Amino acid sequence: MLKGKTAIVTGAAGDLGSAMARQLAENGAHVVMWDIIPRATAADAIERVQAHDPAAEYAEVDVRDRAAVDEAIAGLAQLDIVCSNAGIVDAQPFLELSGENWQNHLDINLTGCFNVCQAAARKMVADGTKGRIILTSSWVGAIPWPEITAYSVSKAGVNMLVKQMARELAAHGILVNAVAPGIVDAGLAGRQLREEPQYAARVAKVIPLIEPGTPEEIAAAVVYLASPQTAYMTGSILTLDGGCSLFQFDASG
Repeated sequence: MLKGKTAIVTGAAGDLGSAMARQLAENGAHVVMWDIIPRATAADAIERVQAHDPAAEYAEVDVRDRAAVDEAIAGLAQLDIVCSNAGIVDAQPFLELSGENWQNHLDINLTGCFNVCQAAARKMVADGTKGRIILTSSWVGAIPWPEITAYSVSKAGVNMLVKQMARELAAHGILVNAVAPGIVDAGLAGRQLREEPQYAARVAKVIPLIEPGTPEEIAAAVVYLASPQTAYMTGSILTLDGGCSLFQFDASG
């Protein structure tokens, strides 16, 4: 389905990013994995992708560093698909939220997406490529969740960035969309589900479909957005949250 396409995945050593990279490779894309962790630490994730794309590449790129992003993209012979997925979430109650925590979320989750997407879009336009740009948002970009103000605000910014880019890049044939996962059993949320009973109890009440999502489910949506099936889709936030945003309430009382 994606044979002959080259795809960048940022945050590709993490749970979500590695699943995206793997499924893109499974569907025929040549994958370029970006992350900030050393190659040796990311070896397992790289091997899983190379099982489907033996030529898959890995580069240590910090999305906050615009010069590094520009250099890495300039070094690519071809670019068709970008998955701007790198991000952090570091929970702090609003009254305890530090300036450093706030800025880190904006720098990585929002400005990092801007850096990657603008640099990629410029290359696509210069090359005449009608590419796909796919960002990782979150259901909390539109719905507040306790203790993650900085994260939620950064994802709300991602949602508008998607729409702005979609509006302005449509003339170039570049489609821009996002996946918005709900509570996924991976990363920080996965750790909290295993280690924090209070968090797990809260989660158990808010997902109409009961179970948290999986990285594989989110990655499948990314492949869908990169595929010919979505050739008439741009500016959309594709939500995969098990119904979290439907506001499930306890009606037993």
